[in-house]
Amino acid sequence: MNEQPLPNANAATSAFVVPDHLLYLDTAALAPPLRTVRAAADTALHRDALNGFGAGWRERVERVRMMAAQFFDGDADGVALVPSAAYGLSVAARNVPLRHGEAVLVLEGQFPSNLLAWQQRCAQTGARLVIARRDARHDWTAAVMDALDADPAITVLALPNAYWSDGTLLDLPTIARSAHARGACLVLDLSQSLGALPLDISALRPDFVVAVGYKWLLGPYGLAYLWAAPRWRDGGTPLEYGWMAHDREALWQPGAEVSAVPLPGARRFDADGVCDGMRLAMAEAALAWILDCGPGSIAAALRERIDAFTGTLRAHGLGSWLPPGEVAHFCALQPPQSMDAQWADALANVLRKEDVVFTLRHGRLRFAPHLHVSTMQMQALAMRIVSFAATHESRG
Repeated sequence: MNEQPLPNANAATSAFVVPDHLLYLDTAALAPPLRTVRAAADTALHRDALNGFGAGWRERVERVRMMAAQFFDGDADGVALVPSAAYGLSVAARNVPLRHGEAVLVLEGQFPSNLLAWQQRCAQTGARLVIARRDARHDWTAAVMDALDADPAITVLALPNAYWSDGTLLDLPTIARSAHARGACLVLDLSQSLGALPLDISALRPDFVVAVGYKWLLGPYGLAYLWAAPRWRDGGTPLEYGWMAHDREALWQPGAEVSAVPLPGARRFDADGVCDGMRLAMAEAALAWILDCGPGSIAAALRERIDAFTGTLRAHGLGSWLPPGEVAHFCALQPPQSMDAQWADALANVLRKEDVVFTLRHGRLRFAPHLHVSTMQMQALAMRIVSFAATHESRG
């Protein structure tokens, strides 16, 4: 993949459709719309209204599949199109071997999509969940490694790359080496990183990877991507048996006794309904934009924005408000426990009145910019928070 120079600040800003009065910092919840994605949706809507289901839908699915594969190992046979991360993770949970007495490792407070499927599978098999918890070091990687050392029964690791609520990073290469050394399966939910952080599949060698399309991949809601390792592509068990994931020549033969043949590779995991023309067109436009910019270049530019924000806060004495450990392309703000618990809500109210869009969860304010936001805007936001803190400290 060739990394291209990013457009200048004005061009990057104009690539997105965001009202001028908003400071939109919620990409970790829903990506700001690209102009090309919106235009693709309009075109597809009119095209499909005239042509119905229409010819060529399989070709559109394959174009999106081939583009999505560039974010994994480049092999389109490894990618399935599914409606959500939860769907993809349910496929993973159904396939990886898990027996009575074995264990699945997850993080404390892990996003439900990568937890609920494992709870169900453990209940079915008699396996159990092991929860990695951060200690005084506040290091997720250390927490995972400690859990692995303490429990030889762990045979599945179900993890993210960036923790969903505060953006802190896990060292996946280190974790993957330990997982493979003990013969454990590795399942990754990269919904909060794929498209913003490059991924080296060859180094990690996971069994399954999922990512939603509507966050850092800048596409539509209702279309996600499931990558399956080679060993699962020809013998894995789908979650559903829809006609779109099967060879059409055998499928439409008369007689119920005729066995349908799954499409090759991870296509066997495709969900019915993924051929929606508008979502496919939006996904194609979004993936094309990211690939044109270069995921590595996007990652560097996003890191500049977060560094401008966190650096300004630290320079003005608010480093303790930031999550400990390395953060990725988004981060959360949480006043220390010594402060009034109402401060987070009060600060959130102030920022919302000033048309800042973000997520408030569990007393944390999560800020997730994309390239439509400049480093100067992130610095200005940090200074607004510094001003808020100084005002409330003087009142106290």
